Amino acid sequence: MIPIRPLSSVQAAAASDLAERAAQGANQYLQPGLLQLQALPPLSLYIHFPWCVRKCPYCDFNSHQVQGSFPEDDYLAALRTDLEMALPLVWGRKIHSIFIGGGTPSLMSAQGLDRLMSDVRSLLPLDGAAEITMEANPGTFEAEKFKSYRASGINRLSIGIQSFDAEKLQALGRIHDGEQARRAVEIAANNFDNFNLDLMYALPQQSLAQLQSDLAIALRFAPPHLSLYHLTLEPNTYFAKFPPTLPDDDCSADMQDFLQEETAAHGYQHYETSAYAQANRQSRHNRNYWEFGDYLGIGAGAHSKLSFPHRIVRQMRYKQPQAYLQQIKLGQPIQEEFEVGRQDLPFEFMLNALRLTDGVASTLFAERTGMSLNAIEKALSAAENKGLLYVDHKIIKPTELGQRFLNDLQQMFLQQD
Repeated sequence: MIPIRPLSSVQAAAASDLAERAAQGANQYLQPGLLQLQALPPLSLYIHFPWCVRKCPYCDFNSHQVQGSFPEDDYLAALRTDLEMALPLVWGRKIHSIFIGGGTPSLMSAQGLDRLMSDVRSLLPLDGAAEITMEANPGTFEAEKFKSYRASGINRLSIGIQSFDAEKLQALGRIHDGEQARRAVEIAANNFDNFNLDLMYALPQQSLAQLQSDLAIALRFAPPHLSLYHLTLEPNTYFAKFPPTLPDDDCSADMQDFLQEETAAHGYQHYETSAYAQANRQSRHNRNYWEFGDYLGIGAGAHSKLSFPHRIVRQMRYKQPQAYLQQIKLGQPIQEEFEVGRQDLPFEFMLNALRLTDGVASTLFAERTGMSLNAIEKALSAAENKGLLYVDHKIIKPTELGQRFLNDLQQMFLQQD
């Protein structure tokens, strides 16, 4: 067990400030008509690693191309400080899952990852069955390093394959080829009994036959979990400025139908919009997001959603790595912080919950928002009348039509009275 190092004066001052704000907030919102959460939701930890080898043309995540090297030691020290300063907001709460995302976290050295996990364990109580996931890029796979990651406590990998087709990988700007992708999955399967493969479809000039080949290769490895994403042209990306030729809507629909049929035939449950899992292998971390659970995010650009008895708060850290490192030294890593307004909670809850194909318990809305289900009764009835939603005293669930027109369904819960 690594002892907890004492907080520096800057860290202690920042922690004291956070604790004072939390106490003030609790007193401020003890008013009639405001939120009344009977219990706090499960809490997850997200850790952001902002560097990658090369920025992909479709990527809109907070990732920054490595210029020669990155300041691993400084960044790991900043992550610990960030976590120490956030502790007053989560005192006594157990962590049920951890996700290390990026960027490309697998650029981290084995020693660096071990240091990070040791710091997390020394500061936070972890659930005994905590799911601890790390994102990995096939172009950074080294068998011995991943054995070390496993020994440090990572028990699940999420591998950004995207495709096994060399031509498609090149079009996507990936740094690996098809053979490296296969080798990465082999290394993962040999060292981890739980892993996810990311695949994308509706790629530039992709045919249905090419997608069928990609999925067939993936299924040979029997991955416990698959994430199957439709390529979208996100704002402020290279593809948004210089759009490639993509399959038309009919072809994309055929691809989606094929994915659902083929994964079901191989025993995968389509449990979330883009997620497919073998029995008992759903992502615990991602389900917490969709069920409007809490998460503390540390690292450059990381987001947090934290519940208190009478309010729900969102935070975002500074995005640029250098700015984040500088603000950590000043004891102010949070760039934005705001309370989620009561009028926004129905949409925020439904934006997440309706992604789950089996829906959520009807009681979960009140548990996670502190509001009565009556607050969204009009929208529920309207969605049900349009055949987009199934609602009874036990469950709120998107219909098959609702899953097809998910954006329209979610928007029905905007600005509820």
